[in-house]
Amino acid sequence: MVGKNLLSVADLSGEDIRLLISNTVEMKAERRLSMLDGKILALLFEKPSLRTKVSFEVAMQQLGGHAVYLSPAEVGLGQRESVSDVAQVLSRYVDAIAARTFAQQTLEVLASYSDVPVINALSDLEHPCQALADFFTIFEKKGELEGVTLAFIGDGNNVAHSLLLVASLIGVNFRIASPPGYGVQESIMRLAQGFAMESGAELLFTEEPHSAVTQADVVYTDVWASMGQETEAERRRQLFARYQVNEELISLAKADVIFMHPLPAHHGQEVAEGILESLPSVVFDQAENRLHLQKALLAQMLGGLEIPLTGYR
Repeated sequence: MVGKNLLSVADLSGEDIRLLISNTVEMKAERRLSMLDGKILALLFEKPSLRTKVSFEVAMQQLGGHAVYLSPAEVGLGQRESVSDVAQVLSRYVDAIAARTFAQQTLEVLASYSDVPVINALSDLEHPCQALADFFTIFEKKGELEGVTLAFIGDGNNVAHSLLLVASLIGVNFRIASPPGYGVQESIMRLAQGFAMESGAELLFTEEPHSAVTQADVVYTDVWASMGQETEAERRRQLFARYQVNEELISLAKADVIFMHPLPAHHGQEVAEGILESLPSVVFDQAENRLHLQKALLAQMLGGLEIPLTGYR
């Protein structure tokens, strides 16, 4: 992965993902590792963020490097300055770019003009770093990934896309229940089905939340309306009402089920009040693990990773 872009989970192989999970075990055990001394990461954001911004900044600091945050007002990506020009300028200043954009196409243009690796820190199509950290969390809590079933309830959004692709690449069973017209994109579904044929992952796309959750090991949900979809929020609240994750729905899963959410959460909407603080919830461990996964990812992409691999295989 050294020197390569990460625009989509599909840029990785199943072995790449297993290696990242293994390396993340080591990264979490070691708080400070001077692997990226002198390396600079640009955080190029069109959307605000809590976890993504802080986790990348802290990751670089703990690895001995430095992060430079560039807000929407400072850059005006594609408006005040063209995406191609920004990519070419930043390539002469920094060693990598983590971009949080509204459109996947913006990332693709950035990568095509950049001489340094570009990381998708969120787009409308995918959220690879979130999904990779989530599967590390599942491994951490379950002790394995083989045979695990993840049920995603709600909008077939960027997070769902990346979770589906990771699962299909590494052989984790994935089920998603969404209202009609709000499932995952057909192109992502087809890609995942192709990966699943190789890995043995079982995939289910349904409109019935109960079918998806029954005997699942992991129940996962996300907001019904993401940033940029505010005008649809009221309509989505009505359409998604029966897709709320609550105690009744979780009771259909396995007794040792874990509940996950990428945050921020809308309590009382996609997740019932109290669920985030309930015993099955690993939401805040999940948020912490963004830091550790991204440390492993940055170390690997920027050539600083030379630690023994004693974790997951």
